[in-house]
Amino acid sequence: MQTFTLQVAQRGLVTLPKALCLANNIQPGQQMTLLDPDGVFVLSPQPCNVDALADRIADELAGRGETLESMLQALREVRAEYA
Repeated sequence: MQTFTLQVAQRGLVTLPKALCLANNIQPGQQMTLLDPDGVFVLSPQPCNVDALADRIADELAGRGETLESMLQALREVRAEYA
């Protein structure tokens, strides 16, 4: 694992080191994802797909006739079995 030191410029801009860009094929204008799991930043050269995946799951469930209320009811029933 390599460690890089970055400097935050005006307006919060950060420049990635050239070696990092070359090693990961990061291009100017490329969208990236910054995760912040409790103060430890993780930068991924991949765009975040969470919203698109959530939309696909919602569409699939709607296609099956599932609603939020039907899923919550099923959850209540399963919880009742274990209570």
